[in-house]
Amino acid sequence: MVKQVFVNLPVSDLVKSTAFYEALGFTKNPNFSDEKASSLMWSDQIIFMLLSHESYNGFIPGKQIPDSTKNAQVLIALSLDSKDAVTKFAETAKQNGGDFYKIETGVPEDLMFGLEVTDPDGHILEPVWMAPDFNPQA
Repeated sequence: MVKQVFVNLPVSDLVKSTAFYEALGFTKNPNFSDEKASSLMWSDQIIFMLLSHESYNGFIPGKQIPDSTKNAQVLIALSLDSKDAVTKFAETAKQNGGDFYKIETGVPEDLMFGLEVTDPDGHILEPVWMAPDFNPQA
């Protein structure tokens, strides 16, 4: 069996969130999508599962879904092929109900470039590009 990563995110508006992620380049897998969940492929090994709050609650008995506009639980970094691709990803997010900002890391942008992107629910994605020869230990 191929190893895969499933990122499960609770969303307040499944239709709006699905459209947002599709605009960013994710591909919807209709075989694992219904009125309570959307399966969105970043790659064959990385799949985002957008779940309605009702569906997500079924996996976390006794716990509450935090307000992701006020609380951060996870930062999901996604590698991209270029600095331009990172910028385009962030701008596309903003045009489709999300937003983005830049954090200063102290690493020169010709070695690593990333932006912090928020989806319509406030979940944080980090599209990032790194130079092939970048070694943070050097």
